[in-house]
Amino acid sequence: MNILNELYKMTAIQALIDSPGTLIMIAIGLLLLYLGIKKNYEPLLLVPIGFGLVLANALGGNMAVVSNDQIPHMTIIEIAKEYGIMNMLYYTLIKTGLLPPIIFMGVGALTDFGPMLRNLRLAFFGAAAQIGIFTVFMVAILVGFTPQEAGSLGIIGGADGPTAIYTTILLAPHLFGPIAIAAYSYMALVPVIIPLVVRFTTTKKELLINMKEMDKLYPSKRPIKNLRTAKILFPLVVFAIVAIAVPTAVPLVGMLMFGNLIKEIGASTHRLHKEAAGSIMNTLPSFSALPLGLP
Repeated sequence: MNILNELYKMTAIQALIDSPGTLIMIAIGLLLLYLGIKKNYEPLLLVPIGFGLVLANALGGNMAVVSNDQIPHMTIIEIAKEYGIMNMLYYTLIKTGLLPPIIFMGVGALTDFGPMLRNLRLAFFGAAAQIGIFTVFMVAILVGFTPQEAGSLGIIGGADGPTAIYTTILLAPHLFGPIAIAAYSYMALVPVIIPLVVRFTTTKKELLINMKEMDKLYPSKRPIKNLRTAKILFPLVVFAIVAIAVPTAVPLVGMLMFGNLIKEIGASTHRLHKEAAGSIMNTLPSFSALPLGLP
């Protein structure tokens, strides 16, 4: 009987009985896995978030992210040994704000600003995210959040996970868990939300418009003579403006512009661009999403 009792204590059965709430979190994690695997809704985000939820709530596995004032003073090896691999990833890659700028570099390497430069009016479409940011910010202030908390919540309205993580780390670190999960979940559900919005705001005729053909039929009245030079100068100019006007945004915008610069330079920086747009963007978003499975 003693052996059976000891074997029972080694399992997580009693811990699950004592903390039934973890079963709810595991169920949510399994739901996110289902949406990512079966429905193919942003699997690069939902799969690591869902599996992170399951890992974090596997009682006794030492995988849940913990809050401890001593952790920032510990080495990476000490964190991994004392609190497990999930905390090592969280405190070294996310809590330090390391991953968001690197991910932004990959985003910049994948972005082509050419169409916008040819028709600057298209920049207003990019500014549409600001409507969501300031709407959420003002509503959050009205319901009682502090300006710092409201700023972190507002970034969710821009549908950008890395920015939400970076801003929350600086302004409201105590809200990191819910804000990060909300931001990434919102991004992952865009394939579900957009068709519903399009159905009520766009006609079938408008959906059939070929934008590349429209660009040929209605070219810009002020064509750029040397588009390649303009595309190389653009990230440098944007970085200079941001560095002077909003220096706190330099880590994110600076890396975004660097990624775009190595893309536009061409053959001489091809290997840098290939890694930024390939390996980095295929792996780091998943690493940033995995530790978001907070209990």
